[in-house]
Amino acid sequence: MLKIGSHVSFSDKGLQTAAKEAISYGSSTFMIYTGAPQNTRRKPIDSLYIEEGKQLMEEAGIGEIVVHAPYIVNLGSYKPDTFELAVGFLQEEIRRTDYIGVRNIVLHPGAYTDKDAEYGIARIAEGLNEVLAGTKETNVNIALETMAGKGTEIGRSFEEIAAIIDKVQDNHRLTVCMDTCHMHDAGYDLINDLDGVLAEFDRIVGLDRVAVVHVNDSKNPRGAGKDRHAPIGSGWLGHEAVSRIVNHELLKGRPFILETPWIGKEDKTERPMYEAEIALLSGNTLQRFGEPFLEDVERLHHFFGKQEIDPVIFVLGTWEQLKDAKAKKADPREPMERLFDLVMAGEALPSGLTEEQVNQRITAWFAGKQLLANV
Repeated sequence: MLKIGSHVSFSDKGLQTAAKEAISYGSSTFMIYTGAPQNTRRKPIDSLYIEEGKQLMEEAGIGEIVVHAPYIVNLGSYKPDTFELAVGFLQEEIRRTDYIGVRNIVLHPGAYTDKDAEYGIARIAEGLNEVLAGTKETNVNIALETMAGKGTEIGRSFEEIAAIIDKVQDNHRLTVCMDTCHMHDAGYDLINDLDGVLAEFDRIVGLDRVAVVHVNDSKNPRGAGKDRHAPIGSGWLGHEAVSRIVNHELLKGRPFILETPWIGKEDKTERPMYEAEIALLSGNTLQRFGEPFLEDVERLHHFFGKQEIDPVIFVLGTWEQLKDAKAKKADPREPMERLFDLVMAGEALPSGLTEEQVNQRITAWFAGKQLLANV
């Protein structure tokens, strides 16, 4: 069975809250931050309903999950205070991760800021050596995340990931988290040459090090170096390419984690598409949503077909328009919002559906008519 889930909240009752949210999406894995990703404030780990959460996970058949380190950790910094904070805090996060019983903590390697890439790689390796040496009592690996190449971040190429690993003494505890949006934005052709990209990674780093895969579409064309996630199907990668990735034999068994944006007309109505994305990528849409859902998706194919709207052409055309400042000012709506407005104006679906339900059906429309043929 495909091991797939999403980032979920660890607030309120900790692992119990996280497990309940993951189960509501039909997840078979999930990812958490042990506190807010933007700061170092953390509740005592023994107050976060770990046993209650594990009980819910066991009942739902959820085994392996993932922790993500906060964004503020920067092992690439030349500033002593920043570097020492990163080392000390990451060690504490690893101990918290071990307490929960999680094997991999995902880490953005770091940024070299005012130095250069060579310095950044060496500094990150120096930090990892300290972190790993100070957490030998744990059973936790650090999964270095592939990055998009934004700013001065390290990890934008397989060579940079490999260079870090090579400089770390205890590197058997280093794994890798592939991110589909980041790899695409860094210039890797996941659409037309997935096998070639995986072969290149295997040659440079080794596919045996891949422990986690973040599953995101991208708002930008390949090589943009931007790191802006899109819901599956509404970006430059598209549903078909993402589906090939999560179902690829060489990545089998890894936890696939969605970090796609929540969408909605207003902040209070924003909702994730996790439930639909998980069902679509797992191939159990009919079981999860039922026949009426697929009938509605067929209605969308008919509706958009009459208007000669192709999902790929529409999505990419919209993102191209939004690159123009004047066009974006005149109409800032992203692809899914534009499609939602067309559906509502054209009364393409039965009345009474919530905004989330309409967007779930649009997400399924991105999967193509083969979705209807294969159920």
